Amino acid sequence: MSETSRTGNSFGVLRQFVRRSSPLESCEMCSKALAAVHQHLLDPVNRKLICACDACAILFSAQGQTKYKRVPRRIRFLPDFRMTDSQWDGLMMPINMAFFFKSTPQSRVIALYPSPAGATESLLSLDSWDEIELENPVLLELEADVEALLVNRIGHARGFSSPEYYVAPIDECFKLVGLIRSRWQGLSGGTEVWREIGQFFSDLKSKSPPVAAQVAALVKQRSHA
Repeated sequence: MSETSRTGNSFGVLRQFVRRSSPLESCEMCSKALAAVHQHLLDPVNRKLICACDACAILFSAQGQTKYKRVPRRIRFLPDFRMTDSQWDGLMMPINMAFFFKSTPQSRVIALYPSPAGATESLLSLDSWDEIELENPVLLELEADVEALLVNRIGHARGFSSPEYYVAPIDECFKLVGLIRSRWQGLSGGTEVWREIGQFFSDLKSKSPPVAAQVAALVKQRSHA
């Protein structure tokens, strides 16, 4: 698949997500009216998100062979995630923000990064991914296609915050992409977009289970390993 077609796929997902941000949304399975916060289904082959009510979404919760997969709602902030600067550099991302997910149709890890033009796929080798995965077993638990490792190293690169790592639903990742694409101005993006990016990650962290509970669970898991 060419770079153009891969980027086109990502734009397709973004267009689907942005187009469905209006307040008059309905389930694309049964046409039932939806609340502002609702379920999403993903077509992994076309990377297409569709809106769904709870009743329809639950039909796609099983791991059987269906066209759509239900996007889970769990969000986890990963305070103990291990990634060195050299490992990140080895991934050769052009910016310090990206998300990574396992693609079932392509049988590999896909890396996308947000840009003013939308979601762009990195076509570079992910040679250091196996090493990162080995040091972070949580990556083995990601549900293929619909969960991603979301990385925010913008503040770290500028020297005023630590890197942030999340397990995030794929629709949250594309929500971030849509935010950047719709708010970006000029060469630097402008004050508004950076304020909203900060708010996005603040909200994401607030939706994660308490950090202390996660640390305790991780310690317990390692003690039984």
